[in-house]
Amino acid sequence: MIILGIDPGTTRIGFGVISEENVPGEGKKLKLIDYGIIEGKSKEELSRAILENSKKLSEIIKKYKPDIAGIEKIFFSKNVKTGIAVAQNRGALILELVNNGVKVKELSPSEIKSLVTGYGMADKKAVSKMASTILGLKEGLKGYDDASDAVAIAIATSLSKNYGE
Repeated sequence: MIILGIDPGTTRIGFGVISEENVPGEGKKLKLIDYGIIEGKSKEELSRAILENSKKLSEIIKKYKPDIAGIEKIFFSKNVKTGIAVAQNRGALILELVNNGVKVKELSPSEIKSLVTGYGMADKKAVSKMASTILGLKEGLKGYDDASDAVAIAIATSLSKNYGE
């Protein structure tokens, strides 16, 4: 099974692709395939950026053919304007997934942290470190937080019991 994790944003979207295999005598084994960011060139026009992000996600879907994708639910804090832009982008990403036949699992930030670390209030560093441990990475996840967050979302999607609900 191939699982895609998506950390939605406005200018940067993290993605993480993992595989899940059932190994006799060992149980479920997760392996990192790829991770990184989707970054649109259009920084000023939101509608253009959403279109670019959707096209880039479609390329990732076609390349890795995920069975399911986990995407982080939006957590609103003080900046409502940014939250609305993220919500619009997130909606387009979900539409792209569904149009490509990929099941979608939505997870809250605390669900992701709980599933990956066992603690729903864990910080980004702890989540990234545990994600690296789960995947057996000796050097850890490198690059933007958005990318390592997306890997954690993919892991949480694998660990959650109700795929696609």
